[in-house]
Amino acid sequence: MSLQKVNFHTHCTFCDGKNTAEEHVISAIEKGFTALGFSSHCFHPLNPEFYKPVDSIWHIPSENIKSYTQEINRLKAKYADQIKIFLGFEADYFDSPIYGTAIPDKAKYAEFSPDYLIGAVHYINTDKGFFTVDHKTEIVKENIERFYTKADGSIDGKQVVCDYFAAEREMLQKGNFDILAHSDLIRIRNTVLHFFDEEDTWYKDELKATAKVIAKAGVITEINTGAIARGNMDDTYPSQYFLELLHNNGVPVCINSDAHTVSNLDAAFDRAADNARRAGYTELVYPQNIVIKL
Repeated sequence: MSLQKVNFHTHCTFCDGKNTAEEHVISAIEKGFTALGFSSHCFHPLNPEFYKPVDSIWHIPSENIKSYTQEINRLKAKYADQIKIFLGFEADYFDSPIYGTAIPDKAKYAEFSPDYLIGAVHYINTDKGFFTVDHKTEIVKENIERFYTKADGSIDGKQVVCDYFAAEREMLQKGNFDILAHSDLIRIRNTVLHFFDEEDTWYKDELKATAKVIAKAGVITEINTGAIARGNMDDTYPSQYFLELLHNNGVPVCINSDAHTVSNLDAAFDRAADNARRAGYTELVYPQNIVIKL
């Protein structure tokens, strides 16, 4: 069965995407999409320059946010008779006594008049510093060793994971947004680094605790196909086990490609839909009152 195509997680050249916003729109129309949401990475109110010493800048620079909103609104009008276009942000959660705090919150983003917000955790903060969990594999490995090596020289992989999900639960409790991004992103480098086992009881307990907080927050959780598209992991976020927990907790889901190129706008959508059905879902739910039957 062919599903109506909708994607609310799209990155263009205003952040770390490889194609312009208009190129994404044209491709989406050619691929038969009925709606496309743009979601440039954003650290508002923080200036992303603060993390430049540890990573390349992949969030939209503060001074470019106005231009971004103007461009998406221009495309809304230009292509209104062919596709519905929505202005959004993938708003990062970051809480540091040194660098400041960024919370995905509609009130904090109100000055930009977005149609929706995606809440995301990419960074883990520790007493020793912070790092990006989806950086290059070798850099993630270096940071895990730097921040999580125990006295006996072993790596405390459990603590890495627990710190990630603790940050995600904090974001859900403090924030106010529409879609939760890649809810178990911490898995992205584990297929190579093997710093935890997804079958461990403690890991499943983390997922159970997080699923309850997601349900209480009332947000949509995306089934994100970006790792498949970019060859980082042969699976969606969330995992099938996590997806079933979300269904059991009454959490609505949507399918998003997390596209950084036009070629990946609808990557692995059929696979994501199959995962949703197997978990018990009968519909996909998006912001702007978009509901698609599975």
